[in-house]
Amino acid sequence: VQFVESGGGLVQAGGSLRLSCAPTGFTFDDYTIGWFRRAPGKQREGVAYINNDDDTINYADSVKGRFTISADFAQNTVYLQMNSLKPEDTAVYYCAAAAPHSDYDFDGGGMDYWGNGTLVTVSA
Repeated sequence: VQFVESGGGLVQAGGSLRLSCAPTGFTFDDYTIGWFRRAPGKQREGVAYINNDDDTINYADSVKGRFTISADFAQNTVYLQMNSLKPEDTAVYYCAAAAPHSDYDFDGGGMDYWGNGTLVTVSA
């Protein structure tokens, strides 16, 4: 099981990026897919989740109204659209998946599969 993550880069504050996460080795129809980030010197934090089994979506308070997570089942890809980016959004962003009935927490503990991450840098 692997993930192909893309879309990171350098952007000015107020700009937008769209991250993509395409798992290989399984289809994510019944999985929960999450985006997480780790900023320099900080712990990993959850950003957004989409549960493809019951169609629920959750966001961290810090990104509500600015970030949107979505799933394209035909492409087997999950996206994270990031708008109104701020310097404090600078981090390595990871996608991860939890199999059905897995026990996980919002900051990623217990997720079953992880990508290698993509760097997002927001300049002031």
